Amino acid sequence: MAGEPCRIEVVEAGCGWPVPLVELRTTHGVRLITDNAGVAAFDVVELMGRETWLTVEGNGYGVAADGFGYEGLRFTPQAGGKVRLEVQRRMVARRLGRLTGAGLFAESERCGEVVDGVESGVVGCDSVQTAVHRGRLFWAWGDTTLGRYPLGIFDMTGATTAVAPLGSLVPPVRLRFEGFRDGQGAMRGIAKMPGAGPTWVSGLASLRDQGGREHLVGTYIKVRNHLEAWQCGLCVWDEEAAQFRQERVVWTKRAEVPERPLVPDGHAARWTDGAGKAWLLFGNPFPNFRCADSFEGWQDAAGWESLRPQESVAAAGGGRAVRPHSGSVAWNAWRKRWVTVFMEAGGKPSAFGELWYAEAAAPTGPWGPAVKVLSHRNYTFYNPRLHPEFSPEGSAALLFEGTYTAEFAPGAEVTPRWNYNQVLYRLDLDDPALLPAQGGAGG
Repeated sequence: MAGEPCRIEVVEAGCGWPVPLVELRTTHGVRLITDNAGVAAFDVVELMGRETWLTVEGNGYGVAADGFGYEGLRFTPQAGGKVRLEVQRRMVARRLGRLTGAGLFAESERCGEVVDGVESGVVGCDSVQTAVHRGRLFWAWGDTTLGRYPLGIFDMTGATTAVAPLGSLVPPVRLRFEGFRDGQGAMRGIAKMPGAGPTWVSGLASLRDQGGREHLVGTYIKVRNHLEAWQCGLCVWDEEAAQFRQERVVWTKRAEVPERPLVPDGHAARWTDGAGKAWLLFGNPFPNFRCADSFEGWQDAAGWESLRPQESVAAAGGGRAVRPHSGSVAWNAWRKRWVTVFMEAGGKPSAFGELWYAEAAAPTGPWGPAVKVLSHRNYTFYNPRLHPEFSPEGSAALLFEGTYTAEFAPGAEVTPRWNYNQVLYRLDLDDPALLPAQGGAGG
């Protein structure tokens, strides 16, 4: 049929898994990006039926270079044709796909494939917080972008899913989010705290009170001038209104108190110490705060304790110091160890796009040595969040997501549809590449 695109499918050599987020670029600058099914729809009218070169750039995936050093695909696109391109994975982590935003399978749809999915109306969203609460996995995202106007939602958005929401740990991935919406069916803010500026919520946790009732709690900050926090406090989820409510203000910025005090911030993890006491730990990535693992313990600032997190982790092999910026920790039943995936501060080639894996015998460390598992050419991938609940019992697969954005990457070319969204990756903890991290300190 005239005008029908040529379907290009990109798969990982050896296993045949689709590879999302691979860029294919013509010699005159037309860019195609594979969707969650690893598909790109080629319909560049001036090149149809002509021999064409596509440069392949995959952020961790690629093909062998030719004699001039170019990595790419030479083919002749035909309307309705199909081309399969195998790429080699050059990093430890496997990319599974995008979790948020619009057009997750847009290229497949352009090729005439029927995709069972509903658009949320949100085209981009910042980092995620998750907590298992009342038998569901609760998700909360930061600022969002919408298709209808450059300014989006700035009071968090949220949704729930099953605790283990993926039918398979093999791509393509698609999550069925049940979002919190307004009377017109549009996604809405769920943390409208008093005061000017956006509201960000972190430190999400589900806690039981003395009577056994579960409460979803978090710590909010109010922001002004782009990244300046001017107030923080505690908040609790109102089950009936489906909205976070202010519990109390902990700090308001003023001359005599310019810095935010210790609060339950970052990502939460549960831990029982050697004396049998149950703690709730918070950190980003390593724990810097603990309180008793109860609703009352979280409320009572008199019982809050600070922890001194490890400032750097030795890289496996060379032993250079890697400075963590953001991330999370979790107990891993398969390794019988605590594990972390964190973003390096000031890494190379991307200052905020290099991710590392490490282990420890306890969540307080010592951590290391660390193995780099994910890198970016010039892009940011911050606030990685582990998802241990995604993997079935006994599985060596560890999944994590992070925010893929051109922010903080000078000169980065924005990736259409993918920018400012959450991308999911998989680590196989039985991969030999991770062995240097699995006999490290604290073992």
